[in-house]
Amino acid sequence: MKETSYNWPANIKAPVCEIKSTPLTAHGDTRTDNYYWLNDYFKKGPDSTKVVDYLLAENKYYDTMMSGTKTLQEKLYTEMKARIKEKDESVPSFKQGYFYYSRQVEGKDYFVYCRKKGTLDAAEEVLLDVNALAEGHNYFSARGFAISMDNNLMAYGIDMLSRREYTIYIKNLQTGETYKDAITGTEGDPVWANDNQSIFYAAKNPVTLLSEKIKKHVLGTAAATDKIVYQEKDPSNYIGVSKTKSDKYILITSQATLSSEIKWIDASKPNDAFAVFQPRIKEVLYDVDHANDRFYIRTNLHAKNFNIVTCTEDKKDSTNWKDLLPHSDSILVQAFELFKNFMAVSERINGLTQIHIINLKDNTGYYLAFDEPAYTASIGANPDFNTDVLRFNYTSLTTPVSVYDYNMVNKEKKLMKQQEVLGGFKVADYTTERAFATAKDGTKIPLSIVYKKGFNKNGNAPLLLYAYGSYGISTDAAFSSVRLSLLNRGFAFAIAHIRGGEEMGRYWYEDGKTMKKKNTFNDFIDCAQWLLDNKYTSTKHLYINGGSAGGLLMGAVVNMRPDLWNGVIAAVPFVDVVTTMSDPTIPLTTNEYDEWGNPANKESYDYMKSYSPYDNVEKKAYPNMLVTTGLHDSQVQYFEPAKWVAKLRAMKTDSNKLFLYTNMEAGHGGASGRFKPLKDKAREYAFFLALEGIAE
Repeated sequence: MKETSYNWPANIKAPVCEIKSTPLTAHGDTRTDNYYWLNDYFKKGPDSTKVVDYLLAENKYYDTMMSGTKTLQEKLYTEMKARIKEKDESVPSFKQGYFYYSRQVEGKDYFVYCRKKGTLDAAEEVLLDVNALAEGHNYFSARGFAISMDNNLMAYGIDMLSRREYTIYIKNLQTGETYKDAITGTEGDPVWANDNQSIFYAAKNPVTLLSEKIKKHVLGTAAATDKIVYQEKDPSNYIGVSKTKSDKYILITSQATLSSEIKWIDASKPNDAFAVFQPRIKEVLYDVDHANDRFYIRTNLHAKNFNIVTCTEDKKDSTNWKDLLPHSDSILVQAFELFKNFMAVSERINGLTQIHIINLKDNTGYYLAFDEPAYTASIGANPDFNTDVLRFNYTSLTTPVSVYDYNMVNKEKKLMKQQEVLGGFKVADYTTERAFATAKDGTKIPLSIVYKKGFNKNGNAPLLLYAYGSYGISTDAAFSSVRLSLLNRGFAFAIAHIRGGEEMGRYWYEDGKTMKKKNTFNDFIDCAQWLLDNKYTSTKHLYINGGSAGGLLMGAVVNMRPDLWNGVIAAVPFVDVVTTMSDPTIPLTTNEYDEWGNPANKESYDYMKSYSPYDNVEKKAYPNMLVTTGLHDSQVQYFEPAKWVAKLRAMKTDSNKLFLYTNMEAGHGGASGRFKPLKDKAREYAFFLALEGIAE
């Protein structure tokens, strides 16, 4: 049912944020920040209470203005939840004599992690009931699940605040006892040595939240005495610890945006000092795995789009690397999975994902075939080294997530599981398309589009356009049962595969970062214009959405072309680029210099300032906007969107809606669990539907 408009409550005054001018000077340039004080809760400053009061006032204003959508939100939530098969189970994967899987319990938000010995007919062992652990917590995340080589112990990480600081626990799987060992302030990434006694993990700085140390914990000892086996000196690097597919080596990876270095030890000798695999080379990335007594390396050394090389165990440096999969200017090598007889390579050709099978005995290869115009095919969980069966995942905008087992010898494919969508969903009711928009500089930008059959391209239909476009992260066409609530109400949905991602290769990423970042924003606007020109929608019915760095995209394009959009949702948006990148005490800032630039450099400062959404708010009309954040966000701190909304409200000349909603109990990823995030999605969809005049 469609109404002419949604009846917004009248005469409700929006909160007014107090102005406290703070001058910020760099390179002889002074920016006056009227709302800098809003970071006091983060800094534990004198105005902490006033900050919380302001955020709560904004929440109250939002709740009041959206009160007429409460019934719609409940309906959306109910139908989204009704599409989910509540009692469900993952496809088991085999490792060291056991089948591992997780299962969902009806009515519960979290999962139960289990295993069976030898055969799927064996008795179930419950390794961890996350539902039981999560009771009484508003947020809960469990990860890691590392099993010792003797299969008797499990190490795992728990975060109960959503700041991605995990405490590692160890459980005895024979007795059910959880040991007193509790290792706080970690990435939640435990890695067992082969002695079944030693665990390696990444420890985080409690202020910046950077992983800056790799430590070794020995069972039964106090975590405070854990030995530092590696300390990162460069704050622009991320570090992590992992184990090779062969279980023979433990690896420490130190990686910035443009270069990396790996250190190694024999996993059976946990007391050894880590040795460098290949010393760091400027602007060279490499990652390593091991099998068949050889190392396999993916690298961009003399290979912009990456290639795969190999070396022997005793000659690891790059002078001994031998080509296995040559470089191609048109094929991006994303990752690989090793088996005893085969290698599966995840590649990207013309913006679409591919899976390339290589026989390691004779280096012959072939590609798996996929039929839809826009889709995502990815290598799945393959912990078993000795098998000839590859597990991969497949999805598209119309095809639910599907798990396949593929025999690399006889080339037979078996569907193991497809996401079950309840409520009468039929793939045939929907249409997916792939198109290309032309950017200002002539570059062709891919678009993936989906809509329900019967959608008319007459310019009168609503359309939601989404993009991310940063860090080389590609946004591929994937199914969403939640999204059906929009499609079934007449919306089309489109993904703009803009530069800054890696859809079209490494070049695509490098053309959308640092001093070329504006390509990202221009590409998005040009994709929107293509949709308008081809009558998929009109400016009165065009809606956009992006989160985090995609929230920066939203902020940039509403400054550049506020006239194009009827409604915008910017989720946990990174909008105060210059100020955040100038403060190394803010979590993750120093890791980001190669992505955005370092404002200590005047050229970078000037360029960032020219597009930073917060710095470029002007006295003009802006579209309807909903901005969301989390009080405990560890990646984009709450004060960025809060400051942005305060400044927008003070300067905009229109009467359009502007809301700030802060989840006071969560962080960057929002609510945890299966069902709580549906409340957030229902809230967002209700905003778009209210603007479109769709009441139910």
